[in-house]
Amino acid sequence: MSEHDDGQAPQPEPRPHPRLSVVIPVYNEEKILHAAVTDLRDQLSEFGWPFEIILAENGSKDGTVPLARALSEKYPEVRFFSLGEPNYGKALREGIFKARGEFVMCDEIDLCQMDFYRRALDVLTADESDLVIGSKVLEGASDERPMSRHAATLFYNGLLRLTLGFKGTDTHGLKAFRRTALLDVVRACLVDKDVFASELVIRAQRGGVRIREIPVRIHEKRPPSINLLKRVPNVLKNVGKLFVAIRIKG
Repeated sequence: MSEHDDGQAPQPEPRPHPRLSVVIPVYNEEKILHAAVTDLRDQLSEFGWPFEIILAENGSKDGTVPLARALSEKYPEVRFFSLGEPNYGKALREGIFKARGEFVMCDEIDLCQMDFYRRALDVLTADESDLVIGSKVLEGASDERPMSRHAATLFYNGLLRLTLGFKGTDTHGLKAFRRTALLDVVRACLVDKDVFASELVIRAQRGGVRIREIPVRIHEKRPPSINLLKRVPNVLKNVGKLFVAIRIKG
């Protein structure tokens, strides 16, 4: 036995601090979660940056919770927490606060587009912007979702422009940002649910954050889990809350 051998099993080297944090809210995603996370982890490993994947579970009724926990135990890059209530915006917000990377990617489990990751991170690392938004309606984008969902996106963005002076083309979906540049904006957000992402973008815009939109190709891996018509009343109610939060409370 050498002088440095204390008889204990060698400990694994600590993983480097992540440069990139990927935050993914998940709700009833048992069917695609394992394959999607494994594939994303493999692609990020090839990318070459230290990374972490944060699964922000919120109120799932299927086997998402034990599966997400198992993935976090199997892969050191995967982290997991559960809110215990269905609240996409709150899950995304908490995931951003838990992120440790210099850059944060907000993604959806049925998207995970490395092409967007590469283009967005090129913009951020070149210090050309602090927030990059993947637009589904910008020239050059390709939206392969059902026509009803595409029309809903156009209507929703038009509503934001009319009520809140939104100047962009999209607020939901893929986003990448420099974490330190957006933390104060995230803290200022007052609403959650489906419109947290919109408040984040609009407050960033009103606060002078450097924003760049880039076109994306949207091809979902499975049909949406929530009926579009059932979401309309809640979305309208939450847009009203957003109007109060931004226009009245400031």
